[in-house]
Amino acid sequence: MKPVSILVLLAGFTLGLTACGPSTESEVVTEISEAERTAYLDQGKSIAGATFAVLSSRLQKAMGEGGVPEAINYCQLNAYRLVDSLSKVHKATIRRTSLLARNPADRPSELEREILETYAGEDAAGQELKPMVRALENQEVVFFAPIRTNAFCLNCHGTPGETLKEEDYALIRRHYPEDNAIGYQDGDLRGMWSIRFRRQE
Repeated sequence: MKPVSILVLLAGFTLGLTACGPSTESEVVTEISEAERTAYLDQGKSIAGATFAVLSSRLQKAMGEGGVPEAINYCQLNAYRLVDSLSKVHKATIRRTSLLARNPADRPSELEREILETYAGEDAAGQELKPMVRALENQEVVFFAPIRTNAFCLNCHGTPGETLKEEDYALIRRHYPEDNAIGYQDGDLRGMWSIRFRRQE
């Protein structure tokens, strides 16, 4: 499997760890050349891949040490700071967002919702979901890539009483009372990466 495919498939269990909330302003999309589009797709994939590698290794370590309770503890205490740090390293704003968010801070902006709904429609039609970029009038570029669940993700995002233990879900609900991020099956579309960086002059 290609590295990008692995990234898209496995990144779901890091969803919910967000650097910054969505923009509340309406954003105007502008045109870019195919050469720019290719370059920004490569840049976004590189940032997403590096971020996923760090977050996934640390989350897997937490799960191995104490299961879902330890993973929740890690997410709440460390993950936000880590994503903020990675955003500074890459000179970008790194988010994961979903139509069914666990943390209210992960709810999509207007532009993100539009892309998520596009991905959902393509997924329902059985189409291959591909990363994309949008250039904005404020000289920023936003990279998007779909995130799918895998079996590991279901420990926290599966069906309560089946793939998600009832006691673990009760703990999740205590930490995230507005949680909507359950009921997923292996391979489901979970959400997407939304990575924002400056457009090159």
